[in-house]
Amino acid sequence: MAHEVEQRSLARYLEEHSLKHTRQREAILEVFLGARGHITSEDIYQQVRARHPHIGYTTVYRTMKLLCDAGLAHEHNFDGMARYEIAHEHHDHLVCVRCGKIVEFECEMIESAQERIAKTHGFRVLRHRHELYGHCPECQKRGRPG
Repeated sequence: MAHEVEQRSLARYLEEHSLKHTRQREAILEVFLGARGHITSEDIYQQVRARHPHIGYTTVYRTMKLLCDAGLAHEHNFDGMARYEIAHEHHDHLVCVRCGKIVEFECEMIESAQERIAKTHGFRVLRHRHELYGHCPECQKRGRPG
């Protein structure tokens, strides 16, 4: 069965927090885990609705928040638009403000610099988010205004 580890992880989280395990949550989890990249709750809703027309938008929205709380999803807010991605190793983002393309990247030099800066100021970092906004190569070639 696909995504068995994530399903067990969600079931464990629901049990630990005395929450119900529902078919709707399972369906939303499956759609989310099958998505590529950064997906909005509206995108998830449209895909879930195609298979399960009885599931409402509010259920999708609440379930995505639950998946974040359970550590299965990460929510990012790129230019005011909430998007979700599967929780995995830390990485940073390049975001095109014209077309919305999102590129994930890792840079040890940036991570080291952040740690040094925090240490210099006696600050203990718990988490961070690094996002760079600009124009992707395709939008630069097209010369679209924006």
